[in-house]
Amino acid sequence: MFKRTYFKLFIPAVMVVIMAACASSPSAAPQDKSVTLLFNVQSPSIDPHADVNYTAVRAGVSETLIKVNKDLKLEAWLAEKWNSKDGQHWTFNIRPGVNFHSGKAVDAAAVKASLERAQKLNPSLKNALHIRDIHADGQILSITTDKPFPEFVSELVHPNTAIIDTTATGDFPSGTGPFKVVSFRAGSELNLDRNDQYWNGEVKLKHAKFMFNEDANARQLAFQAKTADIVYRPPIESLELLKADSTVKVDSLPSLRTHQLIYNMNNTDLKKTPVRKAFDNLIHRDEIANGIMSGQGTPAQGPFLSDFPFSPKYITRKFDLNATREGFKQAGYTVQNGKVTNPDGKPLHLTLLTYQSRAELPLISQLIQANAKELGITIDIRQVDNIDEYLAAHQDWDLATYSSITAPRGDASYFLNAAYMPEGALNYGRVRVPELEAMITQLNTTVNEEQRNKLALEAVTLIDQENLQSFLVHPNNVVAYRNYVLNWVTSQSEYYLLTQDLDVN
Repeated sequence: MFKRTYFKLFIPAVMVVIMAACASSPSAAPQDKSVTLLFNVQSPSIDPHADVNYTAVRAGVSETLIKVNKDLKLEAWLAEKWNSKDGQHWTFNIRPGVNFHSGKAVDAAAVKASLERAQKLNPSLKNALHIRDIHADGQILSITTDKPFPEFVSELVHPNTAIIDTTATGDFPSGTGPFKVVSFRAGSELNLDRNDQYWNGEVKLKHAKFMFNEDANARQLAFQAKTADIVYRPPIESLELLKADSTVKVDSLPSLRTHQLIYNMNNTDLKKTPVRKAFDNLIHRDEIANGIMSGQGTPAQGPFLSDFPFSPKYITRKFDLNATREGFKQAGYTVQNGKVTNPDGKPLHLTLLTYQSRAELPLISQLIQANAKELGITIDIRQVDNIDEYLAAHQDWDLATYSSITAPRGDASYFLNAAYMPEGALNYGRVRVPELEAMITQLNTTVNEEQRNKLALEAVTLIDQENLQSFLVHPNNVVAYRNYVLNWVTSQSEYYLLTQDLDVN
């Protein structure tokens, strides 16, 4: 195996280092306690119904009817209880005594208006919820879905369903969370103050700042300069240095996230299953996990962690250029002197999209590019700022590195619906497999957990057989924070960051 040098894509860090934000310290007066969190994905919006980065929920501004706990089990939040006898007709008891930041009481009518607004602004969310009608009566919210949908309640965990006061006239969303928005600069920072009337008890911090920077090196510099108390996903190569600092704590735990390579099915070559299978052999998962990610990840054989009941027993995928060449031959391509040409005799030339907010993705792209070059396949790497917006709006690409939380509620249905149904929010590759769609549709109407897992297993097995995407690595969720930060929880779901319990001493 020959060695390769990976070149970091670097964005100037000066702006982060000179930020005016003042980090908390152990000497802060109790009434002035504050925390600054530096996040790795820029958010252009604070509107919870439109923001794909879920900033309002992550920053403790807004809350959903249901939440997911550390064990990936559903838990009451703004809805104190719920029930359904048939999986289609649902009743939710909205928690009494809760007010929006605007002062307006949260009742079923306010929740109804918020959910209707969310569906209007977010077509992908509307497609996911399958709501036929909503009725409000005092604190009782009744929802009927357009078909039996046993997993409907878990969809209400999604941060885009966060409940806000739709009648509020301010510049910022009026949520119910422990923090209220003071100011917001898109892609830069969100400033927050404590909600003194928070319904769920004491909020420890008076102020909080949620800052954004997609460059891992810049985040590290800001943390070193103490302009941030908590840094989300510091550079992997800095972990040993951080762990050696007695004033810093580092959390690293397996996440529910999967890095993947999306194939654009509109590409004449990539829409062929044998070509995608051949291409998959170009991917050196061990080098990604152990080299690029310094062991802070696990090679992925499929979309979900292996211990989920809907993950099949995979044949371990291995990097093998000869297998790639043989695969192209079987697909009807010509291989001469180790180089691949398509049936028309032309070499393959592909465009691969990537993005900087997950620093390893450009490096993974370079590795794939280098491996493809060995076969005479040219890959042009293009970096974009907002990968979701770009993939949704453009088709001038062939491959894309992407990262998503595939089982945020411990169930397969979210990812299967989002990535493989025609209207799925994550179906950027325009996947259309009628047999798979039928499996997912049946899954959506199945109540029994054992049967659901069986159907999900069948769907994931078909995804593997067709190689609809290449799943690269399950990255660890890594967070560094100062030792005076109390009650910080690094969660697998990544939904809840600034909480009422977060504190400093």
